[in-house]
Amino acid sequence: MRKKLLCLTCLLVLAGCENTPIKKAEPQAAVVTTPIESPLDREIKSLLEKGISMSERKRQVSAIEAAFTRRTTPQRARQLAALCFTKTLSTPFMPFDLAEIALAETGGSRLSAVAVSSKGAVGVWQLMPQRARSHGYTPQDMENDEKCAEAAVRELFTKLEVAAGNLERAKKLYCGQGPQANAYLRKIRHVRQEMLAELEHQTERLAMEESGTKTP
Repeated sequence: MRKKLLCLTCLLVLAGCENTPIKKAEPQAAVVTTPIESPLDREIKSLLEKGISMSERKRQVSAIEAAFTRRTTPQRARQLAALCFTKTLSTPFMPFDLAEIALAETGGSRLSAVAVSSKGAVGVWQLMPQRARSHGYTPQDMENDEKCAEAAVRELFTKLEVAAGNLERAKKLYCGQGPQANAYLRKIRHVRQEMLAELEHQTERLAMEESGTKTP
């Protein structure tokens, strides 16, 4: 009797196991790798969303590099031109704006980082010590091209507010006031024409290359 009960219990257990639904293995979600964006990539993406042309900025940098090369070494010209591009991102300014100031200030001194004016302005973009301090830099920082470029952008932005949004007047105020500032503005216009001519030359050369015509 005991054996019969044991056999019956085993049969019931087996029947229950047969009726138990088998769980299917759930498919694992595919691992999606998101490409890592650098800060510069995000900056460029943000500007493109705002409708600001990166191609125009890059075209300007090529013209700036050519103008700088006439005054300093090719390597230094390339480095300073790159700063004109990167330090004007997310600002109201274009690379030409920063380059014009550099050329007007120290173009005659081979764009030297250690150039010092008779009044004590320092660096490629010639910041006075008190103006450098007002933007959070020391006068010694102005011998560092990157920091000097940053300070120059902040100074130009300050002058733009004073000039009620008139960029050319802001560049004149960057120098100061009076006859010296008027002469400075004429120099700014001259170097601007130089870079615009270089930009036009590069555009013509690119068009000739695309059409298969040999450039001179």
